Amino acid sequence: MCGVIGIYGNDDVVYEIYEGLIALQHRGQDSAGIITYDEMFHLKKGMGLVNNVFKEKNIIRLKGKMGIGHVRYPTIGFGSIEDAQPFYINYPFGIAMAHNGNVTNYYQLREILEKKFYRKLTSYSDVEVILNIFGVALEKYLNKKNLFSSLVSATREVFKWVKGSYSVVGIIADYGIFAFRDPYGIKPLGFGKKNDNYAFASESVAFDMLDYRFVRDVYPGELIFIDKDKKVYSKRLRKQKHTYPCIFEYVYFARPDSVIDGIGVYEARLRLGEELGKECLKEDIKPDVIIPVPDTARAAAFSVSKILKVDCKEGLIKNRYIPRTFIMPTQREREIKVRQKLNPIKSEIENKKILVVDDSIVRGTTSREIVALLKKAKAKEVYLAITCPPLRFPCVYGIDMMTRGEFIAKKYSIKKIQEIIGADKLIYQTIEGLIKAVGGEKRNNFCTACFTGIYPTKIKKEEIEKLEKERIKTKNYFIKGGEDEGV
Repeated sequence: MCGVIGIYGNDDVVYEIYEGLIALQHRGQDSAGIITYDEMFHLKKGMGLVNNVFKEKNIIRLKGKMGIGHVRYPTIGFGSIEDAQPFYINYPFGIAMAHNGNVTNYYQLREILEKKFYRKLTSYSDVEVILNIFGVALEKYLNKKNLFSSLVSATREVFKWVKGSYSVVGIIADYGIFAFRDPYGIKPLGFGKKNDNYAFASESVAFDMLDYRFVRDVYPGELIFIDKDKKVYSKRLRKQKHTYPCIFEYVYFARPDSVIDGIGVYEARLRLGEELGKECLKEDIKPDVIIPVPDTARAAAFSVSKILKVDCKEGLIKNRYIPRTFIMPTQREREIKVRQKLNPIKSEIENKKILVVDDSIVRGTTSREIVALLKKAKAKEVYLAITCPPLRFPCVYGIDMMTRGEFIAKKYSIKKIQEIIGADKLIYQTIEGLIKAVGGEKRNNFCTACFTGIYPTKIKKEEIEKLEKERIKTKNYFIKGGEDEGV
């Protein structure tokens, strides 16, 4: 999962891009990068958080009225500085690009680019594949008198060749800024405006931060181009019968103050709590207090408390300087970070039956540590309610759950998981409740592949196995250590 932003303004845009990336930091903590353009490209990217990568001396040299930025955690590649985005090529025109998503046929496309088009790639970042396919196609269909038609043809070639999920922002040197979203609309991308400045971003919260008006979402299969005169061109190149936005964005990944594809994330999480509360009623548990695991489960916990008519209290305090444990590359790191991140308020826990509400269980590490933490604080009983169904299948679209071995629910029954994590009762959301809660009255089709194993792009079993194999290899690279400071 990553976050992208692109801005075309009237002055140097680096400051707004920097602030936008701060708003999107939750989407990736491994690396960050910004590229701007005036008469040439100016690039800075490095490993770590946005405010660690960019210092005053870096920002001053990033001149230009056009720019794109990126925050990343890796789902393809080794996660080293070579894989940090954005990327650029110098022909035709000069094209810079960043994306959020995951190219499922990355290795096949990499081989085609190197053998057929003699393009030697410099990284294992999948956006470099998209960028080079786009560049080859733009050269093939180039019409300087009608650049937008050339961009349409190049984007069509990307849609033809590139499988998986991708929301892309890019710059055409001297000509403008563009964005497109894969035909299934799996990853989010919004379009905003402030006076005659334009922006694209992964979540609407970035527009709020920068005081841009959210215009609309970029449609699945759509290309938008803003030329050097700030004229906006748009065309939906492919319209699927059904589109499939990632449902996990609403469960966990997106900020609660964002709106994605017309659905408020906070409101979706409130509804998730309502549906989960109904499941808790069926189990006939009688907790003394309901405690959310901060922060993503808080809204759902409030709704559960209303359904059960039990007080919701802040019983776990979060250290906000610890990264998201979901993204930690090793088991040992995850265990340590959970203990560093959460601390109980003993007065709310001691001698009480606690119902803990959390968003998901992947490996079981966090849940086991939380239950142990509460029992150490002398909770009488600990029940655990999860706002989404059991995660059982690899995500091939850009959330770092790409190997089946990582899912505790793939190996064990709910009763066995309950025993492993030490809970007195484990309650999951149903898939029906998940879809009803997130979609509300607006929609009922989402990508639910990580729960159901149904992949919108019809990926083959062999392709999933290939991605799993490569992800295991790159995670081993993380464990051994292999990263650099930046460029």
